[in-house]
Amino acid sequence: MPGPKVVLLNMPWMPIDVPSLALGILKRAVTENVPGSEVEVVHANLDFVDWITDRYDFTHHDYHYFAALTYFQGLGDWVFSSALYDDPDWRTAEFDEQFAEAMTAEEYALNRDLHALVPEFIRGLAEQVAAMGPDVVGLTSTYQQTVAGLALAKEVKRLLPGVVTVFGGANCDGPQGEALHRNFAWVDYVIRGEGEVTFPQLLRLLQSGGTGFESVPGLCHRRPEDGSTAANPMSSRPLPPAAIVAPDYDGYFERLEESRAADWVEPRLVVEGARGCWWGEKHHCTFCGLNGSSMEFRSKSPMRFREEIDGLVRRHQILDMFVVDNILDMGYISALLPRIIEDGHDLRMQYEIKSNLRRPQLEVLARAGLVHVQPGIESLDSRVLQIMDKGVTGCQNVRMLRDGASCGLSVSWNYLYGFPGETDADYEPILDQFPALHHLEPAGGAARIVIERFSPYFNRPELGFDGLLPGRQYSLIHDLPESELFDLAYLFESKPQGIGRPMADRLDEALATWQAEFRDSRLTRCDLGEEILLTNQRSAFPWEHLRLVRPLDVAAFRLLDQPHTPTALTRKLAEAGLPGADQEAVSLLLREWFALGLLFRDDGHYVQVAPDATNDELLRIDARRLLGSEALVEELVGAAS
Repeated sequence: MPGPKVVLLNMPWMPIDVPSLALGILKRAVTENVPGSEVEVVHANLDFVDWITDRYDFTHHDYHYFAALTYFQGLGDWVFSSALYDDPDWRTAEFDEQFAEAMTAEEYALNRDLHALVPEFIRGLAEQVAAMGPDVVGLTSTYQQTVAGLALAKEVKRLLPGVVTVFGGANCDGPQGEALHRNFAWVDYVIRGEGEVTFPQLLRLLQSGGTGFESVPGLCHRRPEDGSTAANPMSSRPLPPAAIVAPDYDGYFERLEESRAADWVEPRLVVEGARGCWWGEKHHCTFCGLNGSSMEFRSKSPMRFREEIDGLVRRHQILDMFVVDNILDMGYISALLPRIIEDGHDLRMQYEIKSNLRRPQLEVLARAGLVHVQPGIESLDSRVLQIMDKGVTGCQNVRMLRDGASCGLSVSWNYLYGFPGETDADYEPILDQFPALHHLEPAGGAARIVIERFSPYFNRPELGFDGLLPGRQYSLIHDLPESELFDLAYLFESKPQGIGRPMADRLDEALATWQAEFRDSRLTRCDLGEEILLTNQRSAFPWEHLRLVRPLDVAAFRLLDQPHTPTALTRKLAEAGLPGADQEAVSLLLREWFALGLLFRDDGHYVQVAPDATNDELLRIDARRLLGSEALVEELVGAAS
C-alpha cells in the first residue's frame, strides 16, 4: 500500500535564521516509521519574506518586530486575522482603538498595511501546497504561528476538500489544542504533546482505513456521528530520551540561500539535548509556563547528543548553534562538553543554564563553544527571587554576570517585576547599586510579568492572581466567546500585583542608564599572587586604579568571589591566621569597598563585582601608568594572559 504524501509547513512568524526543530523531527519520524511515505517541508516563513519584500518596504527589523518584539500584544497573529476571517477590515476599528495612539506612525502603518496584504499571500501559498498533491498537511504552531496556520489550512481545505489537516506544537498543548479543534471545523486533527510517536501513529491509521483514533494519546479528532470534538487523554508518561528523534534539516539551508532573508541573517542549527526542567520538577518557578504539560526532565545520553551535533555540523557545515533545552543537564558539563572540546569544531553555541553555576563550570562551557547563555536571572533581589521560587540569590545572580564576563560569555537576561508580595523596599537598594554594575551585561529590559498557562500562578490562584481573563489580543483576533478564548489562550490578564508604576518607571530609567553606560564602563581585577590590581572606568566612581597589598585585603577580596556575610568573612579570615581579622576591621573594609563600587550587597551578603582582566593591551597601558615598572608590567600582562 503506498504511503501518504505529507506536506509540513513552518509558517510566519517563526525565526528565519534557524530551521524548524519540530518539523525536522516529524520529517524524520514519518520517514522512518510510515512505510512508503513522502514528506516535504515548506519553509513558509522564508516564502513570506520573499513575497512581502516584492510588494512592500519590509525589513529584517520588521520581521523581528512581529516575531518577537510584539509577542505579548499578539500583533503577528492579528495581521493574519484578515486572512482567517476573509475580511480585509477584520477588527480594524478595535485595533485602532487599542493601538493607534500607542504606536509610532510607522508601526501603525506597518500593521495596517500587512493586515490588508496577507490574504493574498495565504491564497498563493495554499495554491502552491495544493499543487503538491498532498494527502496530509501538517502545521506546527509556536508563539505567533496559529492564525497564519489556521488561515492557510482553511484555504487549502477549500481547494482540496479531501486533504487531511493536522495541527501540533506548543500552542496545541492541553486545553489549547482541544479548543483549536473545537472552534475551527477545517482542522481535522490536533496532536497534543510530543508528536514524534503520535503523528506517525495517526498517519498509519489513516493509511489503514481511518479507524482506531481513540488509541492515539492526546489526539483530538471528530466523532463520525456529528463532527464534534473527541479529545483523547494525553499521555501520562513523556517520551523517554531514547525515543526523542534527531531532526532532518535537509532543504532548509538551500532554501535560505535562495531567499532574500539570506542577506539578513547568518544561519544557525537548532539542537535538542533534553526536554523538561529538572529544577521545575522540584520547584516550579511561579511565573513560568514553558514546559506545558511535560515538566519531567529527560536528556539524551552524552554520547548520542555529541554524535547528533557532530553529524549536523558535518552535514550542513554550520558552526553556529542554538540549543533549545530549557535547562542544561548538569551531567553534560563533565560528560559531554569535554568531548565537544576534543572534537575541535570551534562551535558557537547558545544555551539556557541555571544562574548559580560556578566559575569552573562556566569555563568548561566557554571552552566547549558557548558564547551566549541565558541564565534566567530575572531579578537581583533575594526576596523577590524567593517569591519566584528561583532557588538562587541576588548575589549569585551578580556573580553570574561577573563570571560570565570573565569567561567571555554573553549573558542575556531580563528584569521581571509584578510579583505578589513584593514592595518598593525590594527594589530601592538594588537600583541604588546599579551604577556599580554598569561594567557588567545589563538586562535587555524590564517587564511586568504576564500570567502564562501551565504556570503556578495560572494553576494556583491562592498565590495571588485570581479572576484571570484571556489576554486582550485574543478577542482582537478571534470571533469567539470568552469561554472559548480562555481555553485557546496561553497569556492571561489579571489585576496587577507588586510594585506600582512609579517604581516600575524608576526601574526602567535605571536600566536605560545601565544600557547606555555599559559600552564605556570597565572594572577589572588582576590577581598577582601577593597583591591584586583593580582598574576602574565607571562614571559613578571617579577612581582609576587600586592596589590591594595588605594580606588581609587580598585574602578578603578573594573570599568575596563567593557571597559572604560579614560574620562568615571575618571567621574565615581569622581561621586563616591573618592579622587584624576582627569584626570591626572587616566591617570597615566592606564599607570602603562598597563605597568604591567593588561590592554588591543583598540580604546581608556581599560579593565582589570585578571580572578578571582580559584585555592585555589595556592592562599594559594601565599598569605602566600606575607602576612605571616594565618588569612588573610584563608580570601583570603574563598573569592576565
